[in-house]
Formats: sequence, C-alpha cells, structure tokens
Amino acid sequence: MADTPQQAYCLYCGKPVKGRIDKKFCDDWCRNAHNNKRYSQTSNFVRNVNSILRRNRQILATLIPNGKEIAKAPKHKLAEKGFNFRFITHTYTTKKGLTYFFCYEYGYLSIEHDYCLLVSRDKNEDIS
Repeated sequence: MADTPQQAYCLYCGKPVKGRIDKKFCDDWCRNAHNNKRYSQTSNFVRNVNSILRRNRQILATLIPNGKEIAKAPKHKLAEKGFNFRFITHTYTTKKGLTYFFCYEYGYLSIEHDYCLLVSRDKNEDIS
C-alpha cells in the first residue's frame, strides 16, 4: 500500500491547503497576513528607531545656519527640541582622538561647558 500524503493546513487560518505538497497557505491573503503578523513587532521597532534618527537629523539641520557647515549650540537646546542622544547612525574619530556622533550627514562633538559643536558633512562625499 502506497503512502498517501498528509493533508496540509493553512498556517494562518487552518483551512485545508490544496495544490503543491509543500504549500503552507491556502491563498495569498493568508500568506500576507501571516507574514505581517510575524514581522510586525520587528517592523515597529525599526520604524521607531528610524523615526528617532530622522528627528535627530532634522534638529541638527535646523541648528546649523543655511550655507554653513559648522555651528555651536548648548546641549540643553538640543534636548529641548527633542534630540535623543542615545540614537546615532555612526561615529567618526579624528586623528586627535575626538569622537563626533552622527545622524546621517549631520553630527556633533561634545565640547566644554555643556555645548556641542555641530557639523555638516558634504552630502556628495563618498560614504565608504
């Protein structure tokens, strides 16, 4: 007697699946709903972090006057505007050992008296 294939059931709604033996969902709607549910928490986390990074970038951009690449601002002013110092995209350490913290092309360096030196890198500069 030949083995009959086991009946497969949709991973999302539980209905019997028809078609290929390795099919896991009864239709595209169930497949999409399953994957959306599965990845929603990860997506929310990434979306929230990206939102904070964009806000940080925007705050830095507004504090550097148009046409300038450098400015100075007190840390409390950044904090008042909603800047979150825990979220950055990358750091840059100079030959002198100073570490700049960046949100995309805008960055800051903590300096004396609770001030930050704000900088803007050339948007056309090679990122590698």
